[in-house]
Amino acid sequence: MDCVSHLMHKVMSNGRPKGEDCVDARPKDDQDSHLTDNGRDQADANTPSDSYQYNMKFPSLGQCVIINNKNFHRSTGMGVRNGTDVDANNVMAVFSKLGFKISFFNDQTVSQMRDLLTKVSQLDHSHSAMFVCVLLSHGDDGKIFGTDGCIDLKEFTVLFRGDRCPTLVGKPKLFFIQACRGSELDSGVECDSVSDSEGTQRIPVEADFLYAYSTAPGYYSWRNCSNGSWFISSLCEMLRTYGRQLEIMQIMTRVNRKVALDFKSSSNLPGFSGMKQIPCIVSMLTKELYFPK
Repeated sequence: MDCVSHLMHKVMSNGRPKGEDCVDARPKDDQDSHLTDNGRDQADANTPSDSYQYNMKFPSLGQCVIINNKNFHRSTGMGVRNGTDVDANNVMAVFSKLGFKISFFNDQTVSQMRDLLTKVSQLDHSHSAMFVCVLLSHGDDGKIFGTDGCIDLKEFTVLFRGDRCPTLVGKPKLFFIQACRGSELDSGVECDSVSDSEGTQRIPVEADFLYAYSTAPGYYSWRNCSNGSWFISSLCEMLRTYGRQLEIMQIMTRVNRKVALDFKSSSNLPGFSGMKQIPCIVSMLTKELYFPK
C-alpha cells in the first residue's frame, strides 16, 4: 500500500473539524492462596495489601525519557509528523506534574536512540521508584523509526530487563509508544452500547514491564496535526484527571475507551474516512501501580 504518513485528514468532533490527521507509518491477577482443610484453594483475605502494590516510597519517582521524532531523512520515505510537538508538550507537562524527572530529546537517529537508552539503563536507579519511556515516531509492527531508519522495539526494551538493569528489578517500567504498527484500517462495528517483608525472591527478567501501544498490532495509528495524536492526547487527559486516584490499568482502560469512542477520521481519500482506533496495553506488571499523591 502506498505511504500515507504525509496525507492530511480531518477529525470530526461534534460535527466540527479539529485539524488534520495523518498516520505514523511508511507511505504505501493471579492471587496468592492457601489450602483450606477441605482441600480447596481460597484467597487469603488477611494478606497485607502492600504486597499487591508497588513501593513508591523512594527519594525520587524516577526518570521519564521522551523521544520526539518529527523530521525524517528523505531516504526513509517518511513524512513530517506534524502535531507531534503538541504530544511532546502534553507528555512533559503531565509526567512532570506527577513527579518524574523529564529527559527530552528531539529528532533522534537510530544510533542516538540506542546510545541514549543504553546510557539510561546503565544509570543507578536505586533511589527511583520506577522508570517511564515515551516514544513518539513513525513505526511498523514491532519496529520504531529513528530519523534515519527503523529498529526493533525489543532492542530498546531489553536494555531494562531484570538481568540488564539490576537497579530497576522489581520496579515498574512503563513504555508508551505512539507509532503505527502496520497499515490496516479499522472501520469499526456498530453496537447497542458500549514490600520489604517479602524477602529475596527470583522473578522473571521480563517482569514488571507495561507496554502501552497507541494501536492494535497491524494497524495505523492516527495523529491530528493540530491537536496531537488520539492516543497521547487521551493518555494525558486521563493522567491529569485520574493519575493520583486510580491504578494504572484502570487509567489505561479509560484511555482505551476514550480513543475508541471519541475519535473518528474524516478524509477525502477513498477508504480513509470514518476510521477508528483502539490502543493495546500489554502488561507484565506483578503488582498494582498507584502514582503517589
